Amino acid sequence: MIRINDETPTAQLQDIKIGDLVTDTFSKTGLVERIEISDDGLYRIYEFNLVTGRVIVAKR
Repeated sequence: MIRINDETPTAQLQDIKIGDLVTDTFSKTGLVERIEISDDGLYRIYEFNLVTGRVIVAKR
């Protein structure tokens, strides 16, 4: 299981793939169904959509 929080390194976020089991260490845990990576000019935003319907967002 991969923990996604404020201390997760960017390299580890980039290695996450569809089907991996991830958690935000609170209430969101599940398998990754879709990954969206965007850049707003200031941050790179990682959105991990889980099969449970929840979304974990990390900004770097």
